[in-house]
Amino acid sequence: MGNTVGEFRKKLKIADIKGGPDGGLDRVGQTLVVMGWVRTLRVQSSVTFLEVNDGSCLSNMQCVMNSDAEGYDQVESGLIATGASIWVQGTLVASQGAKQKVELKVDKVVVVGQSDPSYPIQKKRVSREFLRTKAHLRPRTNTFGAVARVRNALAYATHKFFQENGFVWISSPIITASDCEGAGEQFCVTTLIPSSREATDSPVRAIPNTKDGLIDWSQDFFGKPAFLTVSGQLNAETYATALSDVYTFGPTFRAENSNTTRHLAEFWMIEPELAFADLNDDTACATAYLQYVVRHVLDNCKEDMEFFNTWIEKGIIDRLNDVAEKDFVQLPYTDAIELLLKAKKKFEFPLKWGCDLQSEHERYITEEAFNGCPVIIRDYPKACNWRSRHSICGKMMMGGL
Repeated sequence: MGNTVGEFRKKLKIADIKGGPDGGLDRVGQTLVVMGWVRTLRVQSSVTFLEVNDGSCLSNMQCVMNSDAEGYDQVESGLIATGASIWVQGTLVASQGAKQKVELKVDKVVVVGQSDPSYPIQKKRVSREFLRTKAHLRPRTNTFGAVARVRNALAYATHKFFQENGFVWISSPIITASDCEGAGEQFCVTTLIPSSREATDSPVRAIPNTKDGLIDWSQDFFGKPAFLTVSGQLNAETYATALSDVYTFGPTFRAENSNTTRHLAEFWMIEPELAFADLNDDTACATAYLQYVVRHVLDNCKEDMEFFNTWIEKGIIDRLNDVAEKDFVQLPYTDAIELLLKAKKKFEFPLKWGCDLQSEHERYITEEAFNGCPVIIRDYPKACNWRSRHSICGKMMMGGL
C-alpha cells in the first residue's frame, strides 16, 4: 500500500537559462519549460509576444507564440493577461531582437492562475508610495525583486564567511527581558492587552493593576516585563566563553521614534563575538567580512546591481568596488578629530575632542581625506558613547554605505 515519495528536483529557472556567459545560446535547440508570471503581452497579426518572469533574475524570458500553438485560444479569450501565472513549453531559439540573445518559441501554454483585469502592476513605472497600497504585489516589481535577491545573497555570504572561518551560529532569543547594555528603546511584548481586534476597544482599566496603581506584571504571560530584542550580543558573549568564536544573525528591533534613514524599527543584525581576541582581531574580522560579502554580491548579483546603479543610486557599483578592493584604514579617534579640525571645510555640527562624529564628518574622512577608502575609527574616549567604553569597540564607517 502507498507510494514512495518522488525525487525532489531543482526547477529550471530563467536565471539558469540566461545566466551563463553566452546568455543562453548554449541551450539553443533544447525543449524547455518556463513557469512564471506575465509581465507584458503584445498581440500582433501573426504572432504574440509574452514577457515572462519567474523571479530568479531581473531578465524576462520572451516567449513567441503563433496561432497554431496549443493553448493559443487562452490568449484570444483574454485568460492570459499581465499578471497571470502560466506554464510554457517550447524550443529555445536565437532571438532576432537586440534586447536578448535567446527566446522561447512556444509549443504549448497553460494558464495556472488568472489575473484580475484591475491588476495594477503594468509596464509603466509606479511610485513606491503607490506600492505601499499593493504590498502583496510589490515583490513582482523590478526594484523589490532585486532587493530580495541581493538580501538573499548577502545572507548566504554572511553564513558562508563565518562558517568557513570556524564560527558557530547562535540563535539568540527574539523575546527577552534584558536591555542589552541599553542599546536602544524596546518594544514591549505583553498579553495584558488583548491581541485580537478587541484590542482597539479595550479600556485602560482592563489592564491589571497592583494596589499601588502600577501595572501588575505578575499576571502577564511571562510574569514580568518582556521585550523584543535590541541585540543578541549578550547571548553571543556567553556562548563565546564556551565555544570560542560565535556570531548571531537575526531580527533586531528598536523603538526609537526617529524617522530618518539611519534608524529602523526592525532590521537584521550580524554580531560576531571572538574569544581570546583584541581590538586588532575585531577590526581584521570586520574588514574581511565586509569585503567578502560585498565581493560576493558584485560577482553574483551583477544584473541586479547594474539595475540599482542605473535607476536607484548612480555610482553604487564603483563605491562598493572601493570597499571590496581598497585597503581599510585604521584611524585613532584623536587623529580623526585633528584631521577634521584642520579641514578647510565648514561643518554643520561643530567639533571638539570628546564628541561623537556625525555623518558629515564620516563622509569627509572616507570620501575626501582618504579618497573613498573605508575607514575604521578606533580608540574612542571612554565617555564618547556607550559602544566605545574602554576601547572595546571601534566605530565602523564605510564610504557612503
